[in-house]
Amino acid sequence: TTGGRAVLLLPLLVVSALFAQIRASDPLFHESFDEGFEGSWVVSGKEEYSGVWKHEKSDGHEDYGLLVSEPARKYAIVKELDSPVTLKDGTVVLQFEVRLQNGLECGGAYLKYIRPQEAGWDAKEFDNDTPYTIMFGPDKCGSTNKVHFILKHKNPKTGKYVEHHLKSPPSVPYDKLSHVYTAILKPDNEVRILVDGEEKSKANFLSADDFEPALIPSKTIPDPDDKKPEDWDERAKIPDPAAVKPDDWDEDAPTEILDEEATKPEGWLDDEPEEVDDPEAAKPEDWDDEEDGEWEAPKIDNPKCEEAPGCGEWKRPMKQNPAYKGKWHAPMIDNPNYKGIWKPQEIPNPEYFELDKPDFDPIAAIGIEIWTMQDGILFDNILIADDEKVATAILEKTWKPKFDVEKEKQKAEEAAAADSEDLSEFQKKIFSVLYKIADIPFLEPYKIKIIVRTEEPYLSPLFKQHCVFSEK
Repeated sequence: TTGGRAVLLLPLLVVSALFAQIRASDPLFHESFDEGFEGSWVVSGKEEYSGVWKHEKSDGHEDYGLLVSEPARKYAIVKELDSPVTLKDGTVVLQFEVRLQNGLECGGAYLKYIRPQEAGWDAKEFDNDTPYTIMFGPDKCGSTNKVHFILKHKNPKTGKYVEHHLKSPPSVPYDKLSHVYTAILKPDNEVRILVDGEEKSKANFLSADDFEPALIPSKTIPDPDDKKPEDWDERAKIPDPAAVKPDDWDEDAPTEILDEEATKPEGWLDDEPEEVDDPEAAKPEDWDDEEDGEWEAPKIDNPKCEEAPGCGEWKRPMKQNPAYKGKWHAPMIDNPNYKGIWKPQEIPNPEYFELDKPDFDPIAAIGIEIWTMQDGILFDNILIADDEKVATAILEKTWKPKFDVEKEKQKAEEAAAADSEDLSEFQKKIFSVLYKIADIPFLEPYKIKIIVRTEEPYLSPLFKQHCVFSEK
């Protein structure tokens, strides 16, 4: 009966829905590096990529990652996906962890999401020229400090791929902790960039304000064949051709002249020099006139001049010359021939196109191709998902516990360093007092012993031995 069939179909529908839910909760790709990378990831065979990749634990954890093991090297490694991931149909989340265990002064730690390659392509050929769809992740060197998000998009009119850079990318966290980078691509053309699960940047793929250059070219462009006419005058102002220099205009008059009305201040000490020999200075006992020359006492400011208006020869001061006018120039007037700033005329842009959403190429592989001056860069938990909740759940499970441990350790180290600095300042004050005590005449025989006993915990054995020998 119809009712009987409905009863039989109900369990099948429930099971199907359950499998669909389980399927939806799985990431499209997840690399945890728990089992190593050999045999799964392919190291580039190009000679320039001499950096050695290693499967190592993150410092202080039992969790493994893919490690950049040598400084000042180029690195390249790639993982081909079992099947390409499309970016056109719905939400796609790109996420991965990076820990800069030795910091990052100059280098990259980003991923390249590789588009499908031509038939016959070998993963060992992976290099900087391998075409990608998206490049995402931290990069820091000199003035560059950003979490890149770059889209390579094919212009349907020209067939050429153009790099489009996010205009306002986040900066790279400046520490040695584990951080997780997330890019969420939405079907409404929105892209959100998160660092450690917090949104740092949001943009629209089709907005000219968000990407450079804009994904959709302008409708018109300046005509490259349009040339400015020879008689085009762009000068808004010109010297008045009718103006004449006045007869009394003296271009040679000096800027300043002597102030003839000035008088010497009362109390001026004409016979006193501004500097005198230091009366407290004494010729050193080991000074040799034949070898060192005639000794001269150092100079100091003449104390007699401190309360007087001045010392030495009085000279009449200078003042601004009222007759000074400088070089004469004709006044500026509006240019009667002014036509404005010339611009070429606009013509239709042959590369212009319209579209409702980006025509993303699929992701067929994930590659790391970087140059860095630092070692100790650790990649982990590389993820592609079609559900933000899946990415968040993996972040909470894999990254958050490690980050919390690292953060607490960092706080403890900073507190210990602060305590050490405070103790050091206290020690300096104590040493200063004890040094003064040691200089008291009747304690002179015990001076070295006081110093050695005071600083004993901080002196090397060799220096203490020297001090004891000197004391004897």
